[in-house]
Amino acid sequence: MPPVETTNYWKLFKPKACSISMSSQDKDSALAEIVTNLVKAGTLAAELEQAALDALLKREQLASTGVGMNVAIPHVKIAGLESAVASLSVHTEGLEWAAVDGEPVTVLFTVLRPENPGENHDPEKHLEMMRWIARLARERDFRRFALQATTRTQLVDLLKEMSHI
Repeated sequence: MPPVETTNYWKLFKPKACSISMSSQDKDSALAEIVTNLVKAGTLAAELEQAALDALLKREQLASTGVGMNVAIPHVKIAGLESAVASLSVHTEGLEWAAVDGEPVTVLFTVLRPENPGENHDPEKHLEMMRWIARLARERDFRRFALQATTRTQLVDLLKEMSHI
């Protein structure tokens, strides 16, 4: 297997699937808003919308994906998904998320992945991408610049700029 290329994970985040101004007022509606954005962007098939939302809600019931430092990383497996899809969303006011540090969440990385390995999904590469996201989440500058983004394209450009992390 060739070495894992970490500099391209940002390409999974499409501007149309991201949000710089989430309007939801609670965790459940925020997850619904993110899934709706993924469908509207064409990165998630409409017939998988409910399954994706149900999986994300169920995942949050098991344990919060709020990792601290105002970041949450909701991530789930979805049956019928061919390749991973992702979204970076910002909620400037912050949402109660039951994060490990008790702080509200303002930056959300959402990742949906196929249930099984396949031509378009390598579990090892997926784990490396999740590690990259976790490293980004710990970067104060990344979080600060994400909150300052005025367009969805700026969010994705920030991911590209920070792809070396």
